[in-house]
Amino acid sequence: MEASTTFKQDLLLREYGRNVQDLVNYILTVEDRAERTRLSQLLINLMSKLNPQLRDTQDYQQKLWNHLYVMSGSKLDVDAPYPLSAMEYLNDKPQKMMYPLDTPNFKHYGKNVELLVQRATELEDPKEREAAIISIGKLMKTLYKSYNKESITDDVILGDIHQVSKGQLNMDLGYIESNNLFESSGSGRNQQDNNSRSQQQNRGDNRGRKNTRSSNTRNK
Repeated sequence: MEASTTFKQDLLLREYGRNVQDLVNYILTVEDRAERTRLSQLLINLMSKLNPQLRDTQDYQQKLWNHLYVMSGSKLDVDAPYPLSAMEYLNDKPQKMMYPLDTPNFKHYGKNVELLVQRATELEDPKEREAAIISIGKLMKTLYKSYNKESITDDVILGDIHQVSKGQLNMDLGYIESNNLFESSGSGRNQQDNNSRSQQQNRGDNRGRKNTRSSNTRNK
């Protein structure tokens, strides 16, 4: 029976190891109460070094004393600075993790985008709401490209915003397209650079054709 109890305690507090359990068992054999208290305090100091993550928790000293009490099989009789209890630790169960029960309507945007849309619907200032639509549109376009590896048009993005917001958010499509409002700044610069390189290449090709025609004329 005694061996079974010790084995159960080792499983519960295995982070301290067998050596600490042996020290606890030794303290229980000490007859002098004052000496048991002194040895227990020394062991608490050792346990705090073996389990340093407890220092980030509230009342970590009391937790250490309760751990010591658990390892003693609730037999430790000392002048502890706290009321000793094993039940709180033994009955402590992991908290249940809350998983989202609803899935986003558009997986490629994710739930956070829907939350942003919801926050945007709460804006009363028209300018702030328009700025929110533009920011969300840029984000949605970037996320869509990352998810699908292909482009998406502004009218689809605007339609998705309108649908997610249940018709509360809308904006003039022509104004968005003419000003490239759903394009990120990097994409706009890249497009401008590409256009500039294309124009330079076209000018170079035209000059090459003119020089070729001039050379042919002189040869004749």
